[in-house]
Amino acid sequence: MKRLQSKLIFTRINERAVTALFEDEQCVQLECGVEKDTILGNIYIGKVKNVVKNIQAAFVEIAPGMMCYLPLEEARNAVYTSKIPSNRLVAQDELLVQVKKEGIKTKAPGLTADFCLTGQYLILSHGNTRIGLSSKLDSECKKRLREWITPFENTAYGWIVRTNAANVSEELFLAEAAELSRKYETIVKNAAFRTCFSIVMKNDPYCTQILKNMYHKNTEEIITDQSDFYEEIVQYEKLSKHPCRVSFYQDDLLPLAKLYNLERILENAQKERVWMKSGAYLVIQPTEAMTVIDVNTGKCTAKKDQQETFLKINKEAAAEIARQLRIRNISGIIVVDFINLEQENDRRELMQYLEDFLNRDPVKTTLVDMTRLGLVEITRKKVKKSLSEQLGQKS
Repeated sequence: MKRLQSKLIFTRINERAVTALFEDEQCVQLECGVEKDTILGNIYIGKVKNVVKNIQAAFVEIAPGMMCYLPLEEARNAVYTSKIPSNRLVAQDELLVQVKKEGIKTKAPGLTADFCLTGQYLILSHGNTRIGLSSKLDSECKKRLREWITPFENTAYGWIVRTNAANVSEELFLAEAAELSRKYETIVKNAAFRTCFSIVMKNDPYCTQILKNMYHKNTEEIITDQSDFYEEIVQYEKLSKHPCRVSFYQDDLLPLAKLYNLERILENAQKERVWMKSGAYLVIQPTEAMTVIDVNTGKCTAKKDQQETFLKINKEAAAEIARQLRIRNISGIIVVDFINLEQENDRRELMQYLEDFLNRDPVKTTLVDMTRLGLVEITRKKVKKSLSEQLGQKS
């Protein structure tokens, strides 16, 4: 598979921060939101209000009146700052918790006591002493990186080696591991002297959060027309020492958002119907339980071999579906109704083609199977709000 050239665009549209990742001049990922303090990723000293055994969870207050949800299985290795005499989690206990899921609709924010510290190449994970390596790293790379991280093994925490570490130098890799280890020790040590509801660690600023998750070895350029974004990005670049060009764009006649057609991309990413070059189209319909995607021939007509045409449309749709999942940040269960293919070989070819595109997604995405009815099942891990939720729409 050829190396994809990518660039990151940071701007504001209608006072809303917008970030777009382009690969080979095509937008493949969007982040959009009102710039305000988010609690996602923050580490607090929370107080247990009550434990509900039948749902195996506790409700924990992280600020006066702000209740969150903590699964008991994620509190087994908790760091307590104040503990009621008991061998289990009980009301009035105070402990370190990290917000891992934003509150969505009627759901309270989700917490974990197994907090993580995220770097560009590594994630330090409290309570899990294993070393995990990204499945997207090849075997030779995994062997090398495992050797590098082994000296940092600890009885209190483990490590996850990210895909970004594939081509990092040993010096940068070890420096980040040492920095994350120091940060962990500082958090745990200082927590003992902090009061309930204290924010022990605040999440990274907007651009830094985006860069840690959307920035990778193939990023050739980062462009912004916002002076505050530019300063933050340049500072991040200095610390990461990553060879990437950072450009400040200035043109009153042609704003950056117009240059990259971001307003149209945002508009199209909210539409139910997605047209493709062939004249065929997708219909994307989110529901409470799942997202349903239907592939339609539309204006595309078969010239000779109908099944050959259907396979071609389905493959075009497969690539576009993988792109739309990232752009719209669709998660959970996705069911795709492709155009019916009569030949088993064609169905296998389509499934392999779809899987190749899904594997490019940095968010864990799994191609489950094709059912007897010809419906394709996909699952995608929930990490952040969908684009429609970021924009304040109902989905």
